[in-house]
Parts: sequence; C-alpha cells; structure tokens
Amino acid sequence: MSVQDSIRDKLTQAFAPTALEIADDSHRHAGHGGARPEGETHFRVEIVSAAFAGRSRVERQRMVYGVLAAELADRVHALQLRTLAPGEPA
Repeated sequence: MSVQDSIRDKLTQAFAPTALEIADDSHRHAGHGGARPEGETHFRVEIVSAAFAGRSRVERQRMVYGVLAAELADRVHALQLRTLAPGEPA
C-alpha cells in the first residue's frame, strides 16, 4: 500500500470526513532534506470533518498527527494540513 493510500485510509477511519484531498508534493522538494528519490515524503492534506467542530487549529492538527504517527515517524517528512469543520469557509 502506498503512503498516500495509508494516509487516506487512516484519516477516513478516524474522522469520517465529508471531504478529503491528499496531494503528494514530494516532487517539489527534490534535493531538500527528507526527500527521497522514490517520493511519498511530502504531502498536502485538506480534510473537512465534524470531529474538528469547536476545536482550535492546533488541536485539529494534533488529532491528525496522532492518527498518522507511524507515517510521520518513518516515511513522511512534511505534512501540510488544512483542517476544517463542515460549514467553515475554505
């Protein structure tokens, strides 16, 4: 399973998002620290979930980091997050 698929599966199971976009931006970081030739090291995630309602941006990000702890400890060097609750402006 690819890292992107693993991220998608874990976020879907944990947050039941109404919207989820995951982009592999590794190609933009070639030659930078943490980049690997095979890619899948730098991701951009936008997720909309009711689980984020009433929580601060930092709390939301910590929730996501907790779910993706294994990926962040091993393969993923950078994760750009946009976490929203339903109805919040994008």
